[in-house]
Amino acid sequence: MKSFNRRSVVTMAAAALLLAGCGGGGQESNNAGSGGGASSGGKVTVEWWTIHNIDPMLGVWNGLVKDYQAKHPNVTIKVNAMNVENFKSKLTTVTQSGKAPHLFHTWGGGVLAQQVEAGLVKDITSDISSWSDTLSPVALSAYQIDGKTYGVPHDLGMVGFWYNKKLFAKAGIDAPPATWTEFLDAVKKLKAAGIAPIALAGKAKWPGHYYWAYLAMRVAGLDALKQAAETKSFENPDFVTAGQKLKELTALEPFQPGFLGADYDKPDGQAATIGNGKAAMELMGQWAPSVQRDTSKDLGEDLGFFPFPAVEGGKGSATEAFGGGGGVAVGADAPPEAIDFLKFISEPDNHRKGVKTGAIFPAVKGTEDAVTDRHAKLVTESLNKATGYQLYLDQAYPPAVGQQVNDSVAELIAGSKTPEQVVADITTAAKSE
Repeated sequence: MKSFNRRSVVTMAAAALLLAGCGGGGQESNNAGSGGGASSGGKVTVEWWTIHNIDPMLGVWNGLVKDYQAKHPNVTIKVNAMNVENFKSKLTTVTQSGKAPHLFHTWGGGVLAQQVEAGLVKDITSDISSWSDTLSPVALSAYQIDGKTYGVPHDLGMVGFWYNKKLFAKAGIDAPPATWTEFLDAVKKLKAAGIAPIALAGKAKWPGHYYWAYLAMRVAGLDALKQAAETKSFENPDFVTAGQKLKELTALEPFQPGFLGADYDKPDGQAATIGNGKAAMELMGQWAPSVQRDTSKDLGEDLGFFPFPAVEGGKGSATEAFGGGGGVAVGADAPPEAIDFLKFISEPDNHRKGVKTGAIFPAVKGTEDAVTDRHAKLVTESLNKATGYQLYLDQAYPPAVGQQVNDSVAELIAGSKTPEQVVADITTAAKSE
């Protein structure tokens, strides 16, 4: 994986800075796009921008395109595969055109909402109504705004703790911690055993926001985060408490030496620190094992996974998950064939082709049987038990607010900002939107 961050292959937040897309690619027939099925028999070109620019998923997409075109000889699906940074740059550059590609990658949330407001994407609620119930409701929710649907998911994952079983055993930890108190106790035991408890990419910032976000979920509950987005105020005592809980953790000095200058995917970064056995845990998404392998070593059976612990007395539940995935948005001027192609790649048998690679996780009901990787199964099992879901805060909220979350939490972890200042600064950013 190239210069990986959360946004590279499965889901990711700096990409939330993008606002729009480019004009269509060579369409020759009616582009009203008002129906859910293929239109006339005229020649049609559908342009599709994807961030899956390497195998295995690029190969899967190209194979499905070939299959679709064989069944629809009048349709050409033009795949434009880019890495995330090029994707962001190209979309940003052509924003002034006021158009979007017929199909393009989206992470949903606040960025998609801005695109909707700008009239760049199509409301596909009615277009997919005959098959939307085949999609995971949790996965689909990231692309729904005010009860309307603007994208189709093809991936769903979650953030949790990946841990080294051997290092846990060495520190005398018999089982993954289920509560915040147990988690802090585990950190203390690892420290006492001379083991760095947690690897963190402090320089990257976005990995740090996971801690505050999960603590906010556990202390305040999911509804509080949603209400904060609506009221544009984060000055909730429970959010301050979340920051105080994070300070409890940082006071134990749990992170690897030099974490403030560490990237995520570099040879001396967060993922490699775990893979090389130099730290016991990392709070990361479903892609973590593959990045560990790419940057260091494969821990294999020694790598375990557990959900973020419950916080005693909190309003949230340990079965509420935090994360994101990937989907495809439909440009406002896309032809009906674009949505018909989305239906095709979302058919269970076709979706399984991607899931089997381990590069994406099930977003279509009944395709969990295609998960074969041992680590992917751990995430899938946790997701199957989820009673609620929160999209990454730096994607769920407008870009400026999400960036402020990342920045402020990074400063909290570094010790230069208080829990009260964190919520005040995020509130200021939200009210400025």
